Amino acid sequence: MTQALSRVPAFAVAAVTILLGLVFAIVFMEQESDVAVISLIALAAVAAWAGTRAGVAARVSEAAVERPGGIALLVAAGMAVLMGVFVEDHFPLLMLATVMIYATVALGLNVQFGYTGVVNFAGAAFFGIGAYTSAKVASSGLPPILSLPLGAMFAAVIGLLLVIPVVRTRGHYAAVVTIAFSVLFKTFLEVNDALGGPQGLSVGAMKLFGWDFGDGPTMFGVDASFYLNYALMALAMLSLVFVLVRRLERSWLGLSLDAVRLDETGAACYGIGIRRSKIFAFVLGNAIIGLAGALYGCMQGYVAPTSFTFSDSLILVAIVLLGGMGSPWGTILAAAIVVILPEKLQAIQEYRFLLFSAVVIAILLFRPAGLLPRGVRRYFPPARKGAQ
Repeated sequence: MTQALSRVPAFAVAAVTILLGLVFAIVFMEQESDVAVISLIALAAVAAWAGTRAGVAARVSEAAVERPGGIALLVAAGMAVLMGVFVEDHFPLLMLATVMIYATVALGLNVQFGYTGVVNFAGAAFFGIGAYTSAKVASSGLPPILSLPLGAMFAAVIGLLLVIPVVRTRGHYAAVVTIAFSVLFKTFLEVNDALGGPQGLSVGAMKLFGWDFGDGPTMFGVDASFYLNYALMALAMLSLVFVLVRRLERSWLGLSLDAVRLDETGAACYGIGIRRSKIFAFVLGNAIIGLAGALYGCMQGYVAPTSFTFSDSLILVAIVLLGGMGSPWGTILAAAIVVILPEKLQAIQEYRFLLFSAVVIAILLFRPAGLLPRGVRRYFPPARKGAQ
């Protein structure tokens, strides 16, 4: 089987794999029975194991290295097809939009955790900064679309203030700083009447060039769900952030961030600014998180302190660990698992934090690199076939 696959172009193997994943996602999203959902999860686990043994995973990874843009376009097209299948259904589109928003947040955390080694257990707090920005923008009469850049800006500015004690500490001390900020942020929201106190704030629908996201579009005689607007916006946002993060990873700046993560002393000896690199990663990561939070606030239509707790920060960290530190593709897969699985299995809804904790422990013990580990950095482009 492995020899047969070696004669098939890697991109063709990846395209077939993505197509099968799309079919599985459609069937999975349509299921309502817990037995059917569990059966499909078991089938997916067996298929993943068999594909790894047969060399499919290696061929897909090879295609991702050789033609990353083509793979990204295929995945984006698959997401668009998935949205088209459920164009009239509110819940599936809400789940897809939430997955893409959480994946965007995880990409921001990956810039911090995976690339630079900067600890941030306050991801939900910066997510909340973006969401509350969308609420205040909506109530101020400004164009709602401004909530996206303003949410990113405010999260970056507050992150710039928090990074001062973060870069002055290391290891678990830096983690304690971000944990304290996460707890303080929730308390600040609860006691601040200007931000709605414990009751929170309502958020107006997003509007773009007169296009009200609260109204479902009509296409080809089909009345689509209004969540399609947010799903398309989330797909565009995720695509832009994904391209940004991938280009950052392959740039000289990404190489410097990797050096800081692996060996701060060695990086300093080669003239790399340790504090400068950490500040850049922390601020950029929080800006991405704030951007996603602003769209999330508009989509939900309501924000409250209980949505941005330290427990929610741990869920975001679990997505990063589950997908693989520094792995952009892994974060998307992990976000889909963490968001959709508890919703499809209502029996475990109350125990989702226990489940996530168990999954993180299992990943750290048996697959510390994550579901889709980040490959070894290539310092030189792969040689073209036929090149001398």
